[in-house]
Amino acid sequence: GMAVDANVLIFERVREELQGGKSLKMAIKDGYSGAYSSIIDANITTIIAGVILWVLGKGPVMGFAVILVIGILSSLFTSIFLTRLLIDNDLKKGKETSFYSSFSKSIGEKLNKINWNFIGKRKTFYIISSVIIIGGVASLVTKGVSTGVDFKGGWSYVVNVEDASTAQIKEALSTKFTDANTEVKTYGSANQFKVTTSYMIDNKDADAGAKVESALVSALEAFNVSGEDILSSSKVGPTIAKDISVRSTWAIALAIIGMFLYILVRFRNVGFSLGATTAIFHDVLVVFSLYSILWGILPFELSIDQAFIAAILTVVGYSINDTVVVFDRVREFIGQNRRESDQSQVINKAINSTLSRTLITSLTTLLVILILFVFGGEGLKGFTFALLVGVAVGTYSSVCVATPIVVDFMNRFKK
Repeated sequence: GMAVDANVLIFERVREELQGGKSLKMAIKDGYSGAYSSIIDANITTIIAGVILWVLGKGPVMGFAVILVIGILSSLFTSIFLTRLLIDNDLKKGKETSFYSSFSKSIGEKLNKINWNFIGKRKTFYIISSVIIIGGVASLVTKGVSTGVDFKGGWSYVVNVEDASTAQIKEALSTKFTDANTEVKTYGSANQFKVTTSYMIDNKDADAGAKVESALVSALEAFNVSGEDILSSSKVGPTIAKDISVRSTWAIALAIIGMFLYILVRFRNVGFSLGATTAIFHDVLVVFSLYSILWGILPFELSIDQAFIAAILTVVGYSINDTVVVFDRVREFIGQNRRESDQSQVINKAINSTLSRTLITSLTTLLVILILFVFGGEGLKGFTFALLVGVAVGTYSSVCVATPIVVDFMNRFKK
């Protein structure tokens, strides 16, 4: 999604230059130049967070940071250098590079006519977000969340099951392993599966392991599974140890502080830093809230595990990227309209001018995640659901939460 975003920024900027009456060659040149500021600010902000998480984080947080930094650097190379090389090569050969299809042109023209009053309705947006978060906090306090085997530990078995899929085995086990997180994965040779469950993990009785094994065999008796089909068994501790959790929490906190300071230096107004930071916390809280509220209601498992941590960190990266891009356009419009008495309207125009880019990036990213959600198998359902919610909320917060906070801050401290 973030790799696509850099290309979309450039191509949207080229379209704007073409609409202004410039030749194709000049529009491409000015489009790339005009998009650099947004691309660099958005990606450097995320790289700062990635490097801090890489250096200070442990376990899945460090792993996420490594992939994030590599991904950003490679996408910067392809979007700024490689696509420009290909487009310039077409121009030299006299090929006409089109930045429109008939469909996208009509959509673009309609979006350009839109002038929604995002700033005027900001209190409504604040209320909507507050209701969701307050409901989520209440659910977290009363209902809690389901923590996966990564946090709780569990029993692990390698089982031989003939003519069954992971989904069928998991469904059968759910009848016995009630109120437990259970993972089923293909393992080793054909018909072998690894089952990990948190069922009775807190039971201190000496025969707890035997009871879990008996429940496993009973649940799979429809597949003719007996005790002899259990090839190995073990008790596993939580993979996310306390020191990893503490160190990674500090790393994430410092990463947010690093992003806050960079935005402050680049935009020279603490309102932008506050808006971006608020948007990050807003998005994370909404994802956590919906995970708690919908736990047990949706037909798939919503548990807090390593995959969920990866999803949350991805949402944070997407949120800050999207927010900084909107902020960059706001800064540009403010610079062009310093004499305007009502800066709120200037900022509202800036938000509306980014709608095309925001929708293209978000829909492209959501399409990929939706395909993963539908076809990615049962094991990816919770992870992709968190991403679907996070990307949608991240898009919403950059326009409806982060930027309105900038306006409120500027209005409060006009002098």
